[in-house]
Amino acid sequence: MLTNIRGKRILCRVDFNVPLNEQFEITDTTRIDRTVPTLMSLLNEGASLVLMAHFGRPLKKKKEDGTIDVEKFTLKHVVPYLSKAIGKEVSFVSDCIGEEAIKATTNLKPGEVILLENTRFYPEEKNGDVDFAAKLSKHGDAFVNDAFGAAHRAHASTSVVASFFEPEHKAFGLLMQAEISNARKVMKNPARPCVAIFGGAKVSDKIKLIERFMDFADTIIIGGGMSYTFFKAMEGSIGRSLCEDEYVDLAADLIERAKEYNVQLILPSDSIIADDFSNTANLKVSASGEIPEGWMGLDIGPKAISHIQDALRQAGTIIWNGPLGVFEMSNFAKGTMQVAQSIAANDGFSLVGGGDSVAAVNASGVADKIDFISTGGGALLEFLEGKKLPGIEAIEG
Repeated sequence: MLTNIRGKRILCRVDFNVPLNEQFEITDTTRIDRTVPTLMSLLNEGASLVLMAHFGRPLKKKKEDGTIDVEKFTLKHVVPYLSKAIGKEVSFVSDCIGEEAIKATTNLKPGEVILLENTRFYPEEKNGDVDFAAKLSKHGDAFVNDAFGAAHRAHASTSVVASFFEPEHKAFGLLMQAEISNARKVMKNPARPCVAIFGGAKVSDKIKLIERFMDFADTIIIGGGMSYTFFKAMEGSIGRSLCEDEYVDLAADLIERAKEYNVQLILPSDSIIADDFSNTANLKVSASGEIPEGWMGLDIGPKAISHIQDALRQAGTIIWNGPLGVFEMSNFAKGTMQVAQSIAANDGFSLVGGGDSVAAVNASGVADKIDFISTGGGALLEFLEGKKLPGIEAIEG
């Protein structure tokens, strides 16, 4: 991180886009907790902090009269927890630019912390507006980006603002450093065998990722709703299971490419199927390519779980993104939970990323046994796909 920062104001981009309940209470503090080490390190070096972040999509969620629901999207709701987390009172200013905000941050004393209002109240944020970024830059003598979850966005507060600071006055925070180094570890020098697990609903969301991992993974495991597009590509019967018909040919190509690249491609041999998308539906086990009409696959079956566990047992590196079933429903959570537990029991290096995957790891009670849990969803996927992320490029050049 930065050096010689005593007495300096550090403008720090953080990811405080946390979930709230109807009482505006934080229901998952992970993103705040993970950036606390960065904040404490900067404070311990004698700096003051000006924190900026986005929260939700206020401009896309306007009220019927066209106004913004400020109470729903204000960052002031995170102040009580943040103050407790860092053991220091955090001040809040109800703007991120303008005279009020600049006045509040101009004469900060070492150890003081201010949180600016949601940057997405301004359309200039998502547009990457240079003038807006210039105004944000006035809040700091130096810039630290610790918001990996927003690093794939070329927004004013994530990438453009960095251009107003000299190279020696901008850096990654500790969380960003860890995210980047762990992702690159997987991409460039994975311990073998390297096993990638991809789940979720749509194969279209993971095409680039699967193609990328064909280059260096030893085994690719496909689960979740996306697997049934592959079974249809193999002319299987999938009933009413989720399928993206426009991607069937591509799924067939990926199956052939795996053979060509000598990558073991594992699809769930059996599924827990239901006659309705409901936790109270009738259930039975079926071969994944022999699902009867009117039924749908909602979880991987016992044979599939065993097969996947065998593949994970000796893995040197495991990457997991996406649940293997509709784990939000208890009757279709077993596959995802057992795979999470198998990953935790592995002695190799494990990286889990993506909101649903992280939620599954937390729900299974094994989060502390995963080597690295990424805070990035789309950012992690794009980084693993090999894309250049604006938030990273703005610091590294």
